[in-house]
Amino acid sequence: MRMRFTGLRAALVFALLPVAGVAVADDVLATLDGYAQRQAEVAQQLWQQPELGYLEETSSALLQRELGDAGFRIQSSVAGMPTAFVASYGTRGKGPVIALLAEMDALPGMAQAATPIRSSIAGQDAGQACGHNLFGAASVGAARAIAQWLQNSGTPGEVRLYGTPAEEGGSGKVYMTKAGLFDDVDVVLHWHPSSENSAAQGTTLANISGKFRFHGRAAHAAIAPERGRSALDGVEAFNYMANLMREHVPDGTRIHYVISNGGAAPNVVPDAAEAYYYVRHTDPAVVRDVIERLQKAAEGAAMGTGTTVEFEQTGGVFSLLPNDTLGQVMQVALQQVGGVHYDASEQVFAQTLQQSLEKRPDLGQAAVLQPYRADLAGSASTDVGDVSWNVPTVGVGTATWVPGTPAHSWQAVAASGMSIGAKGALNAAKVMALAGVQLLQSPQTLAKAKAEFNERRGEGFRYVPLLQRNDPPLDYRRSQKD
Repeated sequence: MRMRFTGLRAALVFALLPVAGVAVADDVLATLDGYAQRQAEVAQQLWQQPELGYLEETSSALLQRELGDAGFRIQSSVAGMPTAFVASYGTRGKGPVIALLAEMDALPGMAQAATPIRSSIAGQDAGQACGHNLFGAASVGAARAIAQWLQNSGTPGEVRLYGTPAEEGGSGKVYMTKAGLFDDVDVVLHWHPSSENSAAQGTTLANISGKFRFHGRAAHAAIAPERGRSALDGVEAFNYMANLMREHVPDGTRIHYVISNGGAAPNVVPDAAEAYYYVRHTDPAVVRDVIERLQKAAEGAAMGTGTTVEFEQTGGVFSLLPNDTLGQVMQVALQQVGGVHYDASEQVFAQTLQQSLEKRPDLGQAAVLQPYRADLAGSASTDVGDVSWNVPTVGVGTATWVPGTPAHSWQAVAASGMSIGAKGALNAAKVMALAGVQLLQSPQTLAKAKAEFNERRGEGFRYVPLLQRNDPPLDYRRSQKD
């Protein structure tokens, strides 16, 4: 028997929620065990060729092929994004529609070999520092398993896999939401690589990101500096003003930036410079207010330096809207699957890698399931947030990284490219597949989740995206491409 339940909480959840029968669970898990090697190969291919947001051509094509080979209907290049797609399987228009999200983009400047010590890769810049190679591969695995169960059982319903590009700052899911691609979906399932196993539900930070581009006048910095108007001066004056603002924003506000273009040579007064900013807070209204204040500060900096400035919004996402009803379903599935267990070689890898970490929890934590809760306060941002305000949504995290590993680190890249990451991703696929099958069999749970969703949104809610642009910024990472 595959089910592992501990404690009163699990017993209560098990008693109250629909659970896939042992035979059904065994069939679903067996399907994923049979696909495990191929799923790991897909994840490895995405890891070996990391692609930045909106540039995931090879990655998107690979995921689409895996789904097409399983009989899914593919709709490519949706919502104005060449690498976005929707793959569907089942009885269209009959039964519930269960959607899964699949991310795939990498991060710039994070190239790292699959070794437990810092080791860059010659000629490569990007790396899977958030484990989206695992995310995409496992979501495909789960979708295939649900599709196989639908076929075998004859149950009416549809499973969809949404290939969602540019999660890292590009807000790809927002464009898919605005295009109405989730309008007929009953429930959305997602997951994320992590250093622990948890089905806890909670909120995240709303976010607006964008690029402040300053324009000046070039000149020789020694012969004729008086003729120049430094765009970099504009950026630096703006950054100084932004840093002064930190004392006068609501608690919990996050403002961070990089100078993404500071000029090319010290002896040339830069005629172009750019600062790339993020603003975060749990309240979308605070985010809107702070970004507007930053725009005014940028205008002031431009006036003071004799330059001009323009702002291009590249991203904007809502905070997550949690759903406890769905969270408990996910918790049951996580209990059925369990945690991640290391073999001897993985123990050595993990012990060596942990020497570079500030926090070093016991490696046995990879096998532990964290207690369920429905009030987690997250400090990151994700474009899943916009989806969650339009469709009841639930997520889970599994231990794909060595305990203590932070996201967006070289240590996360390393584990995402070897067997520890593959094991955690397989568990994630199993958890989502079991949860999806359970929901397809329980219209009562779907109705309860919908009722909670409507209550949390509030009466009269109208979705107005934080992302105020019509077309995706398809080139926002192009200058950072390998």
